[in-house]
Amino acid sequence: MGKLLNLWKKYSFIILIAFIVLGLLDLRFAMVAAICMVGPIIVSIFKGRFWCGNLCPRGSFYDNVISKFSNKRRPPKFFKSYYFRAVILTIMMTVFISGVYKNWGNLYGIGMVFYRLIVVTTAIGVGLSLFFNHRTWCNFCPMGTLASIISKFRKNKNVLQVSNACVSCKVCEKKCPIGLVPYDYKGDILSHPDCIQCGQCAVACPKKAIGYNKINIRR
Repeated sequence: MGKLLNLWKKYSFIILIAFIVLGLLDLRFAMVAAICMVGPIIVSIFKGRFWCGNLCPRGSFYDNVISKFSNKRRPPKFFKSYYFRAVILTIMMTVFISGVYKNWGNLYGIGMVFYRLIVVTTAIGVGLSLFFNHRTWCNFCPMGTLASIISKFRKNKNVLQVSNACVSCKVCEKKCPIGLVPYDYKGDILSHPDCIQCGQCAVACPKKAIGYNKINIRR
């Protein structure tokens, strides 16, 4: 399962490229984007923002393609603010819902709504990566925001953990594309609702102190 997931993380960006190309040929195909709108919400109930860091084709695109030429600067803190994210979420959902409503019964019209939404937001993410890091868009992605909110209240805690072997060397903080501070969770689960569980902190940790099943959780 681990090898399959790694292959998906590395190559699923091909699905995004195929979506953009096939959408040009037939807009009805673009409605498959609904999976990427519902998927993060469903997965967040069980594993937080796991979708964002492991299953999202656009996330794979940012990690494996855009990261090669993006800036490495940390995004502004207000991008993570729930107030800012609420504004973005409201605008995006208003545009989406009104677009679907106006084109109800017209599959080509609805397909255009999905297609335009994915292409425009992906382009915004690419543009932001030129100024900040490759995952800047993920800080305030509407679906990621909803997944983050659900993560605050879910009961399942199957997330990354930081064992007491951590020496607070801060390497994990430098590698986190979302700008979290994993070593702050030493001896506990990495419970921050915005952790996308991409595993970059775990790979970078010189003490191998970050991962799954690293500690005995008493809850």
